[in-house]
Amino acid sequence: MELQILDMIQQMRTVWLDHIMVAITTLGNGGIIWIIAGLLLLISKKHRKTGILLLAAFILEIILCNGVLKPLAARVRPCDINSTVQLLVSRPTDYSFPSGHTGASFAAASVLWSRKEKGRLAAMILAVLIAFSRMYLYVHYPTDILGGMIVGSLSAVIVCMGFKLFEQKYGKNNEITV
Repeated sequence: MELQILDMIQQMRTVWLDHIMVAITTLGNGGIIWIIAGLLLLISKKHRKTGILLLAAFILEIILCNGVLKPLAARVRPCDINSTVQLLVSRPTDYSFPSGHTGASFAAASVLWSRKEKGRLAAMILAVLIAFSRMYLYVHYPTDILGGMIVGSLSAVIVCMGFKLFEQKYGKNNEITV
């Protein structure tokens, strides 16, 4: 059934949408857009805590996704099952479940959302677009995307709750310095 969903998405393909989806997915390569966002937040004293939380959630998501779940699930990618679909990006060499692009995106966007940062809606929209692009490009199944959303969001919750407990134990006035 998941391949049927991906095949339905393939019916949407157009030349201009191909270019857009490749560009969107490229923003998620290596989590570069989220790393940049985290580093930019570190610059401002007002947003430094958010930057630290974003980067911490990003790191936790990488550990959970790439270090634990991908090797454990060892799921073959849809482009390996149906090789008739022309890939618009380089074929990923790691396993499919969960989607690392999606996980990283939802980890970062969820931190921004929980901290009520101004760009949170734009970040969440970008996270959703990156997630969709992975299916559009035929490199992830829908359940890979769902798994990435869960792992990323859970990473943000763990980091934000951990920070809140830290603040409760040591006081809110303790400044985090970088």
